[in-house]
Amino acid sequence: MYNKVEICGINTANLKVLSESEKIRLLKLAQDGDKKAREELVNGNLRLVLSVIQRFTQRGENLDDLFQVGCIGLIKSIDNFDLNQNVRFSTYAVPMIIGEIRRYLRDNNSIRISRSMRDTAYKAMQAKERLTIENLREPTVEEIAKELDLPKEDIVMALESIVEPVSLYEPVYSDGGDTIYVMDQVGDHNDDTNWLDEIALKEAIRNLNEREKRILNLRFFKGMTQIEVSAEIGISQAQVSRLEKGALDRIKKQI
Repeated sequence: MYNKVEICGINTANLKVLSESEKIRLLKLAQDGDKKAREELVNGNLRLVLSVIQRFTQRGENLDDLFQVGCIGLIKSIDNFDLNQNVRFSTYAVPMIIGEIRRYLRDNNSIRISRSMRDTAYKAMQAKERLTIENLREPTVEEIAKELDLPKEDIVMALESIVEPVSLYEPVYSDGGDTIYVMDQVGDHNDDTNWLDEIALKEAIRNLNEREKRILNLRFFKGMTQIEVSAEIGISQAQVSRLEKGALDRIKKQI
């Protein structure tokens, strides 16, 4: 994927890759004020930035812009990385790069959010980064609210308001067979009033096996998601998806 691709005038096929020991050596020098080591460290981790922006290629954004924003996240990672912690640099840097790109996308989102709510969201994200650095784990909403001395509900609303909408048809998983989409992970407690409740179900599902019947019952009458169903009956979500699709296809043919 990197071959013959130019981003910001850089041939990505020629990007240098540093070993972990080289990264640590350069980090020590860079944090002691060695600008040449800092520059070498940035250049040696551009492939890491490139790997992160691949996650955002389907959004229609300019890759050059995303790459530059990702580099800002990389530089912040270099400046803030704690050498005393037993953590790989890439483990720390990737979330920082992703966070920087997400902030950029939120700032350029066409959906307008009130200034006060946006400010609260940005403060929450900054607090989240600080707490993540301090505790080496992602903080809870309660911890962020306590850090900012704000009600938990305000933090939740602010963060949710700047989350970019996701299509129900966006793929979230594929094991080489059936693809699982966002809509497959959403439970609907009103599903028992739709077409499945309006047809002669008893006749249509008579030929299904017991596991298929149970899956349809949990999905369309109990309003459970495929993830919840997989946990309930002890199989993978991909298997639930395939069994559900096969059962529905047979029911449709019968009716």
